[in-house]
Amino acid sequence: MTLVGKEYQPFVFEVEKGRIRMFAQAIGDTNPIYHDAQAAANAGYSAIPAPPTFPFTIIMEANQAFMILEELGIDKTRTMHGEQSFTYYGDICAGDTITGRQKVVDQYEKKGGALQFIVTQIQLTNQRQEHVCDLNMTIVIRNV
Repeated sequence: MTLVGKEYQPFVFEVEKGRIRMFAQAIGDTNPIYHDAQAAANAGYSAIPAPPTFPFTIIMEANQAFMILEELGIDKTRTMHGEQSFTYYGDICAGDTITGRQKVVDQYEKKGGALQFIVTQIQLTNQRQEHVCDLNMTIVIRNV
């Protein structure tokens, strides 16, 4: 069964400055632009910006990371997060409303079908309809 081309319903996420601050603290980034609005403004941002990998938080909150597995009835203990990449086109800042949509862009097998790979892309836009980021994610499924 091929999933390539399948698109999921859009989701919406409100970016809050408190979440950005907690994320920056969790990854150990002490750059003041992630904690202080004036430092962010002095650096040219409209508000506190999200650190580079913050969009993964967005897709986790929106249950996008596990949606395909749940739909296919795949036991999560047989899976692994294989790869993640981000392509940025603009900033994501506190106060933004981010809309995303996940699409399956590739699916293939290795090791004679013992491993299945599902590659998705999630395009993120802000409330001004500006394309701000693409997330590409590969899920590896061990077939028993």
